Amino acid sequence: MNYEVDFLPVGEGSGDAIVIRYGDDGGGYYLHVVDGGRTDTAETIIGHINNHYTNPVINHMVLSHADDDHATGLIGVMEKFEVRNLWMNRPWMYSDQILDHFHGNFTLQGLIDNIKERHPYLVELERLAIAKGTHIHEVFQGARIGAFTVLAPARDRYINSIPDFGKTPERYTSGAEDSRGFGLLRSFLEGAKKLLENWDIETLASNTETSASNESCVVQYAVLGDKGVLLTADVGPIGLAEAADFGAQLGFNRPKFVQVPHHGSRHNVTPAVLDAWLGPKQPQGTVSGTAFCSVGSNKHDYPRAQVTNAFIRRGFKVYTTRTKWISHYNGPGHPGTVPAVAEEFANEVEGL
Repeated sequence: MNYEVDFLPVGEGSGDAIVIRYGDDGGGYYLHVVDGGRTDTAETIIGHINNHYTNPVINHMVLSHADDDHATGLIGVMEKFEVRNLWMNRPWMYSDQILDHFHGNFTLQGLIDNIKERHPYLVELERLAIAKGTHIHEVFQGARIGAFTVLAPARDRYINSIPDFGKTPERYTSGAEDSRGFGLLRSFLEGAKKLLENWDIETLASNTETSASNESCVVQYAVLGDKGVLLTADVGPIGLAEAADFGAQLGFNRPKFVQVPHHGSRHNVTPAVLDAWLGPKQPQGTVSGTAFCSVGSNKHDYPRAQVTNAFIRRGFKVYTTRTKWISHYNGPGHPGTVPAVAEEFANEVEGL
């Protein structure tokens, strides 16, 4: 099977925009778009598809989670192209199952309206899809999206996490520790001092955590050609572990191509989940796979060196977008594609 997995630049800030095509001349091709960055990224995606594909139809458009830097660019793409299937989770659809977390402050319709008001871009995507006859699907563990299988999130875990999302009202029941106000403190502490690493010394934390919204991300796995492809969006250790367990139940092999979660943040991976997905540390110089990381052009400290080193130790070269698009492919690929340069192993990494 021929395929291209293209990670597109998203401008100065963070975000994801991924265009995938797979298939063969005899059996036809499928176009699969995952996330759309911010609003301006729509033009980048549209231009890329028009430049490389003739009479394009998007078979599957997948929104990994409801953060602006993954969702808003999909509106322009939806307006431009025929999209046959839209895969996204709309948190207001589960309001009846989370209403008791808000201590009677909302009627059911009031909670639905409140969550919709906080997600206007999801409401607009829904409206466009309905107007254009696009099929809208929930996207939970076990779903099949073309060649891809959804490994996370499990439906119940997603619904139980909605009250902890940054764009839901303040809950009145106890739940996961709320990380909505922790971002500024975390950014202040990061890089406060440096740590030294070498091939045998790994300083990546074993008990880190990320936001509930990130842990709600859709994790997808496919075998394209004979290679496993894992797309992780902004997922964290909980979702990665859940996905690894489900993938093992299905008999999936370790991937040869992996998306580095959350732009290379060290709060999204642990040694344990990387071992589960990539395997243990390899002899120095071993190359067994490829990892792509979406990084904004002004995010000079991403991907975090601890994360890059951890992937390299396990045999995965890491490539970043920044100001360019990068392509992982089997078959002819795109004409004129410029080889990317892998990130280097760092002996000095971030610490707290």
